[in-house]
Amino acid sequence: MKNIFISLIFILIFSTGSFGQDLSPYIKIGETTESMQQASEKITEALQNNSFTILGSYNPPNKSTLKVIAFTRTDLKNTVVKVTDRGALAAVFKVGLVSKNGKTTMSYTNPEYLLRAYLADNYNTYKSTFQKFDADLKAAFSTVGNEFKPFGGTVKAENLKKYHYKIMMPYFTDPITLNEFSSFEEGLKIIEANLKAKKGATTLVYKLVYEKENIAVFGIGLQSKEKGESYFLPIIGEDNIAAMPYEIILQGKKATMLAGKYRLALHWPELTMGTFMKIMGTPGDIEDTLEAVCE
Repeated sequence: MKNIFISLIFILIFSTGSFGQDLSPYIKIGETTESMQQASEKITEALQNNSFTILGSYNPPNKSTLKVIAFTRTDLKNTVVKVTDRGALAAVFKVGLVSKNGKTTMSYTNPEYLLRAYLADNYNTYKSTFQKFDADLKAAFSTVGNEFKPFGGTVKAENLKKYHYKIMMPYFTDPITLNEFSSFEEGLKIIEANLKAKKGATTLVYKLVYEKENIAVFGIGLQSKEKGESYFLPIIGEDNIAAMPYEIILQGKKATMLAGKYRLALHWPELTMGTFMKIMGTPGDIEDTLEAVCE
């Protein structure tokens, strides 16, 4: 009953509209002096007790001080897949845990920020479903923290549907084709086999399959020490760890990924051009890695 009451309060607060507001990609739940393991267990319990489904977790890039927990919920999962332009990418949200100086900071990807970016005008079509998901998520996490402070940079709400970092940079609607298979089943089989073999120093964090729609989303850890998360995360900022893992989406016969210059910028919107230039090769490295996973 308490969680239902809290959810109703959040819905009232957040349904007043944030069209003209600045939105951030992450929400800080709070900090704890408990260990990473204890914090992870509490987060997992809070999600599972409120009808959210844990899809997977990992430590990017094999660092014990960083952890990501990927999750979804049936109503969200079944709604976003109705958006044919890779809407299923919006089905998975993440919690990020960062241990530093004896404290573990807990945060999660902001539903409104990502849903507006990934679903564009379709966000408003299903807005009530998304607002309930958002409110229920806050209610669930209120058992482990109470800050709910946005961070990680800002983008105006109305700009998210056509977000791009700079002029001539890619949009959500500029995906990169990784491969085209003879069938959905073949694509699924090849990608799963390559991930099982850890091809390209990758690891499968989660897999979400819509069998009826012939859609699958793979969350993939990039474990190459020279070109993966070990290289680029310390440069662009590990506090935004809930941005990971990177995704491949298989729709029908075609496997695609979001362009790195879009995907990374969306999740690190406060990056300066100078910092972005330090990882100039990273978008191409990610593309090469995920392309190999689809071969």
